[in-house]
Formats: sequence, C-alpha cells, structure tokens
Amino acid sequence: MTTTTQRPPLPPFTRESATEKIRLAENGWNSRNAEKVSLAYTPDSRWRNRDSFVTGRDAIVDFLSDKWQREQEYRLIKELWAFEGNRIAVRYAYEWHDTDGNWFRSYGNENWQFDESGLMEERHASINDVAIREEDRLFHWDTSGPRPDDHPGLSELGL
Repeated sequence: MTTTTQRPPLPPFTRESATEKIRLAENGWNSRNAEKVSLAYTPDSRWRNRDSFVTGRDAIVDFLSDKWQREQEYRLIKELWAFEGNRIAVRYAYEWHDTDGNWFRSYGNENWQFDESGLMEERHASINDVAIREEDRLFHWDTSGPRPDDHPGLSELGL
C-alpha cells in the first residue's frame, strides 16, 4: 500500500541513513507510546513477532500496549546488522522486568522492509529471553526518554 506520509530517512538506504532509521526506531520504542510508534508503519503493515502475527496499525497499537504493560521499565538498544535498498536488518537487546520484579534481557534480530515513503511495511522479529539478576543489568537511563547519546551501544557493552 502506498501512502502519502513520508517518514525519513527514505530508501534506498546508505549506512548512515540506515543507522539513523534504526536510532529513530529505538527512540520510538523506548517512548513506550504505542500510538506514536504505530505511525512509523504502513496502515497494513505485517509483523511476525515471536509466535504472534500482527497486521495493521490498530493491531500494532494493541500488541505494543499489551507488551509494555507486561514488560515494565523497558529499555531497548538496537544496532545495524545489514542493509540493502529498502531493507534493514538489526540486532537488539532490551531489559525489562515482570510484575513480580524478575528481570530479563531479551535478545533479538529483526528484518525490516520499507515502502518508498519510509514507512515499514514488514517486520519479522525473532527474540529470546534470558533471566538476569537486577545487579547484572547493563541498560541504565531514565525510562522517561530515549537512550542518552553517551550510553554504550550493544557492541560497546559486549553484547
């Protein structure tokens, strides 16, 4: 589906524009604002997230709202893996705790495909959760905003 809303940077991606697109996505997800995040996707965007299949912005909002209710104090870091044309592959990790206070680090890979307007039309995510102790957390910033520019990324953290 072609849309009239543009969401720069636009494909075809360069290393610089793919890296910028990833950081914008990371900042959006760290906001935990499902309505705002959904606007980065085409109205009929298709997702596979673990064992869930989601289609369309309304379903994305529902999915993310539920996710961030379960995954509390969510903090995400994404990193470029590869890019070509209108596709970007990322690796990422995020830390969160459940309602009982048990901490986890979730590791994942995503494949993204964008339309010509820079909206994501496909998202395929594979994710694994690892229980961690609170003292083993590595992602430390105020959850009211994005990851600070001086906070280490995945490679710098050895992840």
